Amino acid sequence: MNEKRVYTFGNGQAEGNASMREVLGGKGANLAEMNHIGVPVPPGFTITTDTCNEYYRVGQKKIVELLTDEVNAAVAHTEKLMNCKFGDPKNPLLVSVRSGARASMPGMMDTILNL
Repeated sequence: MNEKRVYTFGNGQAEGNASMREVLGGKGANLAEMNHIGVPVPPGFTITTDTCNEYYRVGQKKIVELLTDEVNAAVAHTEKLMNCKFGDPKNPLLVSVRSGARASMPGMMDTILNL
């Protein structure tokens, strides 16, 4: 299976857009759209909502295997745009991790963040 699981955004460009809410979740779709319309959003990437569902089907070990190359490429893309390096003590790339969903679910937090 050669499915795209990671979408990048930054510097006025994005692989996604507002119509991709089902794929990117609300935050991811809106971050992509803000890039397209010129809002100054720091570069980053979104892991698809389907990848979360896939995690429950195939498990952590397999999903890490499936995501590693795409996440590494997305981090490298972000590093290039920010002129910083993830893990560099002198010029570190600082990241923020946000959870998201296809639809807003107030009071519902079924998210695993293992960083």
